[in-house]
Amino acid sequence: MNPLAGLSDPNIVLIATLFVLGEGLVRTGVAQRLGDLVIRYAGRNEARLIAVLMVAVAGIGSVMSSTGVVAIFIPIVLRIARNAKIAAGRLMMPLSVAALISGMMTLVATPPNLVVHGELVRRGHEGFSFFAFAPFGIPILALAIIYMLFARRWLIKDGEVTEAAQQRPRWQQWVDEYALANREHRLRIAAGSPVAGQTLEQLNLRATSGVNVIAIERSSRFSREMIRPMAQTRLEVGDVLFLDVFEPGVDMEDVRRRFALTPLSLAGNYFADNLREIGMAELMVPTGSGLIGKSVVDARFRTEHDLAVIGLKRGQSAFQGSIPHEPLKLGDTLLVVGPWRAIRKLQTNHRDLMVLNLPSELDDVVPAPTRAPHALAVLALVVGLMVSGVIPNVQAVLIGCLLLGLFRCVDMDSAYRSIHWQSLILIVGMMPFSLALQKTGGVDLAADALLQAVGQADPRLMLATLFALTAVFGLFISNTATAILMAPVALAIAESLGVSPYPFAMTVALAASTAFMTPVSSPVNILVVGPGNYSFWDFVRIGAPFALVVMLATVIMVPLVLPF
Repeated sequence: MNPLAGLSDPNIVLIATLFVLGEGLVRTGVAQRLGDLVIRYAGRNEARLIAVLMVAVAGIGSVMSSTGVVAIFIPIVLRIARNAKIAAGRLMMPLSVAALISGMMTLVATPPNLVVHGELVRRGHEGFSFFAFAPFGIPILALAIIYMLFARRWLIKDGEVTEAAQQRPRWQQWVDEYALANREHRLRIAAGSPVAGQTLEQLNLRATSGVNVIAIERSSRFSREMIRPMAQTRLEVGDVLFLDVFEPGVDMEDVRRRFALTPLSLAGNYFADNLREIGMAELMVPTGSGLIGKSVVDARFRTEHDLAVIGLKRGQSAFQGSIPHEPLKLGDTLLVVGPWRAIRKLQTNHRDLMVLNLPSELDDVVPAPTRAPHALAVLALVVGLMVSGVIPNVQAVLIGCLLLGLFRCVDMDSAYRSIHWQSLILIVGMMPFSLALQKTGGVDLAADALLQAVGQADPRLMLATLFALTAVFGLFISNTATAILMAPVALAIAESLGVSPYPFAMTVALAASTAFMTPVSSPVNILVVGPGNYSFWDFVRIGAPFALVVMLATVIMVPLVLPF
């Protein structure tokens, strides 16, 4: 038997492309914005936080990798816990449980579902539909929310764990240290403004008005775009200017009247509500720097680095004079603002400047935030094609991946990086092993052994036995490998009993996602161990009882929805 035969299985391509589809949601910020909605609607009430968080994670995880969802939500949950003054350990376990349950929502939510679906098709049966898992996943999610609201008392108590000190400063910290409050202004160019049609070089606002243009927001019919402010950038009516007032005593009322600029409201300190497009960093002038003795203007800093210097610190004190014309000294710390890509570029050039600090908000920055509508449209198209069955699932997701590339939601590098190659190779390697067991009679032997152990009793007892075996195997090997081994056994048992294969196949799929019992049962659990400060016993005492609850719910619900 060819050990690489699994590479020809369409499910392998489907699983790989689903990783890319999930990457498109991450790179465009769709997943993070949903996380922000959790913060907005849940507030500081712990019970409401747990419920909203679990629903959001399960929803997102139904169309992308559960491991990826947890990776996205860990910093979000840490921020929620910090703001709500709740120990992070009270929220991390609900996060991992919801991510695992997301695998019970749709056909593409987790590889075991596709493995079981593929085994049904190989045996001549019709596979599961896209939402075939939802009638079980949604009630189990509701049970999980109720369970976690009670089980949270067994987790870390409030105040028992304090979050480690931040290794990087926060945006607000710099606003305070460099006295940036009230220096920012957001102004729209009104019709008839004398600046419309002029370039920034012609206006020279820095010299004539004591302000820096940090960014320009330009709206089109379908989107908005942050434009890099260059000397030759020509302003248009409707453009929104992000301005920093660096010279003391500037009369902004006079500036607004003179240039016919309409003031707009500010939602955060120093453009914090736009941190996905506008970055900030602390730089140090090192020994041998060519900037020593030069001012920011003399060094043409903005032109050379695409960044504006908005703060200067010598020692522990912020400089209070005119920063653009102050000669720089060895050891000076500069606070700069501008595009994140320009800040990242500086990290590779240490000759004249050394990147001293990046804000912790950098973790929340996504590469293509303006492409979020495109990613959502592609996701809707893929789901629609898969639900309708117009074309095979693998072709639907391939079309979605091509569209994500066309709309620049992903690029080749990010697409390759998003694919979890270890999982794919594991599946490829396990598939021939499963087929070998079937051809050599190993599957039939396992099915006969189970039938002899359980007997010809109520098929529900066999479902419970299958569920328990699958869940126990999942403690030692991956849930995908477990599904590959157990799906043929489940279908062989159904054939021996002369009943429908669907209840047995569904039971294996649901059990494969019930990896709550130990931290090593799933990568999802491993990710939250550190941030939640959990021990092995925490997963046992929380996960094992809930696994029994899920088994009971499965044995009751599956025959009702999928009769024998």
